[in-house]
Amino acid sequence: MMEAKDVTKHYPQGVRIVKALQGVSLRIETGEFVSIMGPSGSGKSTLMHLLGALDTPTTGEVFFHGRALHKMSDRELAALRRERVGFIFQFFNLLPTLKAVENVALPLLLAGMGRTKALIPAYEGLERVGLRDRAEHFPDEMSGGEMQRVAIARALVINPEAVLCDEPTGNLDSKTSEEILRLLASLPEPGKRSVVMVTHDAHAARFGNRIVHIRDGRVESEERIQENLRHVVTLSHA
Repeated sequence: MMEAKDVTKHYPQGVRIVKALQGVSLRIETGEFVSIMGPSGSGKSTLMHLLGALDTPTTGEVFFHGRALHKMSDRELAALRRERVGFIFQFFNLLPTLKAVENVALPLLLAGMGRTKALIPAYEGLERVGLRDRAEHFPDEMSGGEMQRVAIARALVINPEAVLCDEPTGNLDSKTSEEILRLLASLPEPGKRSVVMVTHDAHAARFGNRIVHIRDGRVESEERIQENLRHVVTLSHA
Protein backbone atom coordinates (compact mmCIF):
# COMPACT_ATOMS: atom_id res chain seq x y z
CA MET A 1 0.00 0.00 0.00
CA MET A 2 2.69 2.49 1.10
CA GLU A 3 6.33 1.87 0.43
CA ALA A 4 9.64 3.67 0.85
CA LYS A 5 12.53 2.37 -1.23
CA ASP A 6 16.06 3.28 -0.15
CA VAL A 7 15.05 6.79 0.88
CA THR A 8 17.36 9.40 2.33
CA LYS A 9 16.45 12.80 3.70
CA HIS A 10 19.11 15.44 4.33
CA TYR A 11 18.55 18.89 5.80
CA PRO A 12 21.04 21.78 5.69
CA GLN A 13 21.75 23.19 9.14
CA GLY A 14 24.18 26.07 8.86
CA VAL A 15 27.38 24.73 7.36
CA ARG A 16 26.53 21.09 8.11
CA ILE A 17 24.09 18.59 6.68
CA VAL A 18 21.74 16.67 8.99
CA LYS A 19 21.10 13.17 7.66
CA ALA A 20 17.63 12.45 9.02
CA LEU A 21 17.19 9.24 6.99
CA GLN A 22 19.90 7.10 5.46
CA GLY A 23 18.74 4.45 3.01
CA VAL A 24 15.46 3.38 4.63
CA SER A 25 13.22 0.83 2.93
CA LEU A 26 9.82 -0.02 4.40
CA ARG A 27 6.55 -1.44 3.08
CA ILE A 28 3.19 -0.99 4.79
CA GLU A 29 0.57 -3.55 3.75
CA THR A 30 -3.12 -2.79 3.39
CA GLY A 31 -4.92 -3.32 6.70
CA GLU A 32 -1.71 -3.35 8.74
CA PHE A 33 -1.00 -1.36 11.92
CA VAL A 34 2.70 -0.51 11.97
CA SER A 35 4.39 1.26 14.87
CA ILE A 36 7.55 3.16 13.99
CA MET A 37 9.57 3.44 17.17
CA GLY A 38 12.74 5.27 18.03
CA PRO A 39 14.27 7.98 20.22
CA SER A 40 13.96 11.68 19.47
CA GLY A 41 15.96 12.58 16.38
CA SER A 42 15.98 9.03 15.01
CA GLY A 43 14.13 10.00 11.81
CA LYS A 44 10.81 8.33 12.55
CA SER A 45 8.66 11.45 12.03
CA THR A 46 10.58 12.29 8.87
CA LEU A 47 9.76 8.84 7.51
CA MET A 48 6.07 9.28 8.32
CA HIS A 49 6.03 12.64 6.55
CA LEU A 50 7.52 11.04 3.45
CA LEU A 51 4.94 8.23 3.48
CA GLY A 52 2.13 10.78 3.77
CA ALA A 53 3.44 13.04 0.97
CA LEU A 54 4.06 15.87 3.44
CA ASP A 55 7.72 15.96 2.37
CA THR A 56 9.92 14.60 -0.41
CA PRO A 57 13.03 12.42 -0.06
CA THR A 58 16.48 13.64 -0.99
CA THR A 59 17.03 10.35 -2.81
CA GLY A 60 15.00 7.17 -3.20
CA GLU A 61 11.32 6.70 -3.95
CA VAL A 62 8.03 6.59 -2.07
CA PHE A 63 4.95 4.81 -3.43
CA PHE A 64 1.24 4.90 -2.59
CA HIS A 65 -0.68 1.93 -3.96
CA GLY A 66 2.14 1.30 -6.39
CA ARG A 67 2.34 4.83 -7.77
CA ALA A 68 5.52 6.85 -7.24
CA LEU A 69 4.79 10.08 -5.40
CA HIS A 70 7.51 11.97 -7.28
CA LYS A 71 5.62 11.34 -10.51
CA MET A 72 2.46 12.99 -9.18
CA SER A 73 1.65 16.63 -9.85
CA ASP A 74 1.24 19.09 -6.98
CA ARG A 75 -2.50 18.90 -7.53
CA GLU A 76 -2.48 15.10 -7.32
CA LEU A 77 -0.37 15.17 -4.16
CA ALA A 78 -2.73 17.67 -2.55
CA ALA A 79 -5.68 15.43 -3.43
CA LEU A 80 -3.86 12.42 -1.96
CA ARG A 81 -3.32 14.21 1.34
CA ARG A 82 -6.84 15.62 1.38
CA GLU A 83 -8.84 12.59 0.27
CA ARG A 84 -6.88 9.40 0.93
CA VAL A 85 -4.70 9.94 4.00
CA GLY A 86 -5.81 10.99 7.48
CA PHE A 87 -3.29 12.67 9.80
CA ILE A 88 -3.28 12.69 13.61
CA PHE A 89 -0.71 14.82 15.43
CA GLN A 90 0.59 15.11 18.98
CA PHE A 91 -0.73 18.65 19.45
CA PHE A 92 -4.19 17.93 17.93
CA ASN A 93 -4.03 20.87 15.42
CA LEU A 94 -7.65 21.82 15.99
CA LEU A 95 -8.79 25.29 14.95
CA PRO A 96 -9.71 27.14 18.17
CA THR A 97 -12.44 29.22 16.54
CA LEU A 98 -14.35 26.17 15.29
CA LYS A 99 -16.61 23.89 17.31
CA ALA A 100 -15.74 20.20 17.54
CA VAL A 101 -18.16 19.20 14.80
CA GLU A 102 -16.85 21.97 12.55
CA ASN A 103 -13.27 20.83 13.09
CA VAL A 104 -14.27 17.31 12.08
CA ALA A 105 -16.13 18.56 9.02
CA LEU A 106 -13.24 20.78 7.90
CA PRO A 107 -11.62 18.30 5.43
CA LEU A 108 -14.96 17.86 3.70
CA LEU A 109 -15.59 21.61 3.56
CA LEU A 110 -12.12 22.17 2.10
CA ALA A 111 -12.91 19.56 -0.55
CA GLY A 112 -15.92 21.61 -1.61
CA MET A 113 -18.74 19.81 0.16
CA GLY A 114 -21.61 21.99 1.36
CA ARG A 115 -21.79 22.73 5.09
CA THR A 116 -25.12 21.00 5.73
CA LYS A 117 -24.00 17.85 3.97
CA ALA A 118 -20.54 17.86 5.60
CA LEU A 119 -21.94 18.12 9.12
CA ILE A 120 -23.79 14.79 8.80
CA PRO A 121 -20.66 12.56 8.68
CA ALA A 122 -18.96 14.92 11.15
CA TYR A 123 -21.62 14.24 13.78
CA GLU A 124 -21.39 10.52 12.97
CA GLY A 125 -17.62 10.67 13.43
CA LEU A 126 -17.95 12.24 16.85
CA GLU A 127 -20.46 9.55 17.78
CA ARG A 128 -17.90 6.92 16.81
CA VAL A 129 -15.29 8.33 19.19
CA GLY A 130 -17.76 8.86 22.03
CA LEU A 131 -18.08 12.63 21.76
CA ARG A 132 -21.47 13.27 20.16
CA ASP A 133 -22.58 15.33 23.17
CA ARG A 134 -19.48 17.55 22.86
CA ALA A 135 -20.10 18.45 19.22
CA GLU A 136 -20.93 22.10 19.92
CA HIS A 137 -17.98 22.72 22.23
CA PHE A 138 -14.83 24.62 21.27
CA PRO A 139 -11.37 23.06 21.76
CA ASP A 140 -10.59 25.19 24.83
CA GLU A 141 -13.68 23.69 26.48
CA MET A 142 -12.39 20.13 26.10
CA SER A 143 -9.75 17.98 27.77
CA GLY A 144 -6.64 16.78 25.96
CA GLY A 145 -8.16 13.35 25.46
CA GLU A 146 -11.32 14.83 24.03
CA MET A 147 -9.36 17.04 21.64
CA GLN A 148 -7.39 14.03 20.41
CA ARG A 149 -10.61 12.10 19.82
CA VAL A 150 -11.90 15.04 17.79
CA ALA A 151 -8.67 14.93 15.81
CA ILE A 152 -9.17 11.21 15.19
CA ALA A 153 -12.74 11.79 14.02
CA ARG A 154 -11.45 14.50 11.67
CA ALA A 155 -8.84 12.13 10.24
CA LEU A 156 -11.50 9.48 9.64
CA VAL A 157 -14.24 11.68 8.17
CA ILE A 158 -12.76 11.32 4.66
CA ASN A 159 -12.80 7.52 5.05
CA PRO A 160 -9.05 7.37 4.35
CA GLU A 161 -7.03 4.46 3.05
CA ALA A 162 -4.25 5.25 5.51
CA VAL A 163 -4.12 6.95 8.91
CA LEU A 164 -0.74 8.39 9.95
CA CYS A 165 -0.24 9.24 13.63
CA ASP A 166 2.71 11.24 14.95
CA GLU A 167 3.09 10.70 18.72
CA PRO A 168 -0.72 10.74 19.18
CA THR A 169 -0.52 10.14 22.95
CA GLY A 170 2.50 12.33 23.66
CA ASN A 171 0.42 15.01 25.44
CA LEU A 172 -1.95 12.71 27.30
CA ASP A 173 -2.00 11.07 30.71
CA SER A 174 -1.58 7.29 30.93
CA LYS A 175 -5.28 6.44 31.29
CA THR A 176 -6.34 8.64 28.38
CA SER A 177 -3.40 7.38 26.30
CA GLU A 178 -4.60 3.82 26.79
CA GLU A 179 -8.08 4.74 25.56
CA ILE A 180 -6.73 6.54 22.49
CA LEU A 181 -4.39 3.65 21.65
CA ARG A 182 -7.23 1.14 21.83
CA LEU A 183 -9.29 3.34 19.55
CA LEU A 184 -6.42 3.59 17.06
CA ALA A 185 -5.97 -0.18 17.19
CA SER A 186 -9.57 -0.62 16.08
CA LEU A 187 -9.09 1.44 12.90
CA PRO A 188 -7.19 -0.88 10.52
CA GLU A 189 -9.47 -2.77 8.17
CA PRO A 190 -8.24 -5.84 6.25
CA GLY A 191 -7.97 -5.02 2.56
CA LYS A 192 -8.84 -1.38 3.17
CA ARG A 193 -7.26 0.86 5.82
CA SER A 194 -3.75 0.88 7.26
CA VAL A 195 -2.45 2.73 10.32
CA VAL A 196 1.10 3.96 10.86
CA MET A 197 1.98 5.33 14.28
CA VAL A 198 5.22 7.07 15.21
CA THR A 199 6.10 6.75 18.90
CA HIS A 200 8.98 6.57 21.36
CA ASP A 201 6.83 4.65 23.86
CA ALA A 202 7.41 0.88 23.90
CA HIS A 203 4.00 0.19 25.45
CA ALA A 204 2.21 2.26 22.82
CA ALA A 205 4.15 0.59 20.02
CA ARG A 206 2.82 -2.83 21.01
CA PHE A 207 -0.71 -1.86 20.02
CA GLY A 208 0.43 -2.39 16.43
CA ASN A 209 0.99 -5.76 14.80
CA ARG A 210 4.48 -4.82 13.63
CA ILE A 211 7.11 -2.59 15.21
CA VAL A 212 9.84 -0.99 13.11
CA HIS A 213 12.75 0.25 15.22
CA ILE A 214 14.64 3.24 13.81
CA ARG A 215 17.87 4.68 15.10
CA ASP A 216 20.17 7.29 13.56
CA GLY A 217 18.14 7.43 10.37
CA ARG A 218 18.24 3.69 9.66
CA VAL A 219 15.93 0.74 10.27
CA GLU A 220 17.62 -1.09 13.12
CA SER A 221 15.23 -4.02 13.47
CA GLU A 222 11.61 -5.16 13.10
CA GLU A 223 9.40 -7.33 15.23
CA ARG A 224 5.92 -8.76 14.81
CA ILE A 225 3.50 -8.72 17.71
CA GLN A 226 1.76 -12.08 17.90
CA GLU A 227 -0.60 -11.23 20.75
CA ASN A 228 -1.21 -7.52 20.34
CA LEU A 229 -3.52 -5.34 22.40
CA ARG A 230 -6.03 -4.70 19.63
CA HIS A 231 -9.73 -4.64 20.26
CA VAL A 232 -12.60 -2.27 19.64
CA VAL A 233 -13.50 -0.17 22.66
CA THR A 234 -16.24 2.29 23.51
CA LEU A 235 -14.56 5.32 25.04
CA SER A 236 -15.65 6.84 28.30
CA HIS A 237 -15.63 10.62 28.58
CA ALA A 238 -12.41 12.22 29.81
